[in-house]
Amino acid sequence: MDQVKTDLPEKPAGIISLQKRFRFSEFLIEKFILLNSAVAILGVVIIFIFIFKEALPILTNPETQKEASLQHFITQKVWQPVSDIPKYGFAPIIVGTLKVVLIAILFAVPISIGAAIYTTEFAPRRIREFLKPVVEILAGIPSVVLGFFALMVMATFLQEIFHYSMRLNAFNAGLAVSFALIPTIYSISEDALNAVPRSLKEASLALGASRWQTAVRVVLSVAFPGVIAGVMLGVARAIGETMIVLMASGNAALLSVNIFESVRTMSATIAAELAEVVFGSPHYNTLFFIGSILFLSTFVFNLLAHLSVTRLQKKIAGE
Repeated sequence: MDQVKTDLPEKPAGIISLQKRFRFSEFLIEKFILLNSAVAILGVVIIFIFIFKEALPILTNPETQKEASLQHFITQKVWQPVSDIPKYGFAPIIVGTLKVVLIAILFAVPISIGAAIYTTEFAPRRIREFLKPVVEILAGIPSVVLGFFALMVMATFLQEIFHYSMRLNAFNAGLAVSFALIPTIYSISEDALNAVPRSLKEASLALGASRWQTAVRVVLSVAFPGVIAGVMLGVARAIGETMIVLMASGNAALLSVNIFESVRTMSATIAAELAEVVFGSPHYNTLFFIGSILFLSTFVFNLLAHLSVTRLQKKIAGE
């Protein structure tokens, strides 16, 4: 019995040369992306080391601890670093940060999630194609522009409505910060809602559920981890926001729960005081210690957002 030839026809030399060039280009692109990732990680590590190196005397240097230490940060209730007897109480700036963040989240989250649900489930195609770019344009507005708008327009307008005494306060700053959070929360929430399989929506409608019930109880329920990821990233952005609160909050370190009084946040404290502080002084180390707290807070919220996205992907994949 004759042997059957199974050899495939040889590829032309031109095709082989093209494949080699394609593989070489793919190799270069892969290594370029790897290099960029390594540089980004190295940059974060360098920033991390620098910040914590400058904050370390708060924990290790006895001379620094005489004026600024963890005990001083907790027991003192006043932030007054430039005085005959410096006071480094963290309570006013932490409370001020929390007030601004909570106000911003209370305004930004319902608007962002509501807009995302409307865009994905109810809006006609033309409105959807118009609405999404308009909302995302907010992400390109510089913080200093939002701060200037809050300082010159919003502060006067809100004071005329609520008739409070301090024109620049936590409420004004928090409302301005919410404008900076809306694009982030909206974009991530909208992507999470769009990632929900269409079959789930059709099954819900087929069982007699209304479009609103399907959007809330099915689509939002499945996409909830992704929506939470957007909220976590929004919180991280609000904690680290500087220029808006520096211009719109009154920048006074007052320990009060009244949202209509001036506040100073941790990020605004660093921005306002670091340029004039004496290098290596306890005040200098304290500002870097505040920076390390902000760094860790942002890292934690970003990590929570990443875990939420991972959970959403597994949920959609049925794992």
